[in-house]
Amino acid sequence: MALTPSELALIEKHQRDLESRAHTDELLLRYYLGAQRVEHLGMAIPPNLRRFMVIANWCRTFVDTKNARQQVRSLILPGEETADPKLRAIWDASNLSAHTSMFNVDRMVYGRAFMSVGANEKDKSLPLVRVESPREMSAFVDPRTEVITSACRLYGATDEDLSPKLVTLLQPDATVWAAKDQGVWVETSRDEHRLGSVPVVMHLNRRRSGSWSGESELTDLIPLVDAATRSLTNMQFAQEAHGIPGIWATGVTKGDFVDAQGKPVPQFEAYFDVIKILSDKDSKWGQFSAADLKNFETALKVYGTQASTVTGFPARYWGITSTNPPTEGAIHADEANLTRGIEADNEQVGMTLGWVAALALRFATDTWVDGNRVRVDFFDPATPTVSQREDALAKRRAAGVLSREGYWDELGWSEARKAKEREYLARERAEEVDPYLALVREKGEVDRAASEPAVVG
Repeated sequence: MALTPSELALIEKHQRDLESRAHTDELLLRYYLGAQRVEHLGMAIPPNLRRFMVIANWCRTFVDTKNARQQVRSLILPGEETADPKLRAIWDASNLSAHTSMFNVDRMVYGRAFMSVGANEKDKSLPLVRVESPREMSAFVDPRTEVITSACRLYGATDEDLSPKLVTLLQPDATVWAAKDQGVWVETSRDEHRLGSVPVVMHLNRRRSGSWSGESELTDLIPLVDAATRSLTNMQFAQEAHGIPGIWATGVTKGDFVDAQGKPVPQFEAYFDVIKILSDKDSKWGQFSAADLKNFETALKVYGTQASTVTGFPARYWGITSTNPPTEGAIHADEANLTRGIEADNEQVGMTLGWVAALALRFATDTWVDGNRVRVDFFDPATPTVSQREDALAKRRAAGVLSREGYWDELGWSEARKAKEREYLARERAEEVDPYLALVREKGEVDRAASEPAVVG
């Protein structure tokens, strides 16, 4: 079956949407990688000295720090209170712990991120969930129902030819694969799945009402990164040019700066050996003051303070530290804005991941989740110490407001870990009721240890 005119037009529309974002996407990626180009410097540095440029890669620090604190703990079906083992199996089979990390980087860098769900030919009960590159994926949304009407992945570009060679068009009832042949899209495969929903979920970062485009988390930080980069580069150039004090001398000629063979002495050697070189009693020399680089340090602290303001991060993330290390409580208080910001992000990201999980269950079970909403729980994004967390949980448990199972949930134990602990507790209770069982078990362990061969170091 060949592509219909409407499908061809839809592919071209998606391709134009991607092309309109390509320049901005490339710029944002370069800032995340610390490979951006700073066009204007504070002083006129010759092109051959541009190698002194130092990138203050605060963008990667910002994104990776937030990403590291967004760890999914469990997936829970509507009306349930415990993690669903089926959802966990799908999560593990698709290695979504790593994929979710990529998803978070995409949404924070580009302002949008995509996840797709597809059938697994080897095991239908474990559908394939993948993160799609925002630089290859485009999606259109019905503004009334807020449902994706079509999505398109254009890929296969090379360094020699940046235009895509392959395309996957995803629609509610069919997925079409096509390849470009002599400049024309030609269908290669088609799946009439009749799902009734596009198997792609799109997340828009910082979306505003009336808009279906996201915003990068780096928007506010980029101008400060440029400013810090200029200061660091200027400081390094100033250090090279003026960090070593200049020397002046009078009553000397070029002939004084030669070696025993009459060859000119290198400038660096002459700088350190000037006292030895000046043999004329009427010659004089002196030293200029070295450049004071303190102003660059002050400028960088100003930029770091502003970066802390616009991101909500503690100032120490931008190199502003105190002499004495902060205490546990001070660290927790200092990260209050950072923690609350990540909790707000988790609410949005959790909603998107919940839709993905519901879509995956549809592929696995052929039925939709009631309400099409899976609840996603995250680990605490703050950085409490083990003693702080255990102390708080022990107090809740003692007050009777937290169950044993709830205690385990707060510790982040997996279902397998909790099942093993239940087994241990059941064994302990049985031994308390019948001490003979404990003696039998202890003797069995001793006999097993005696039968094992000794290991010679």
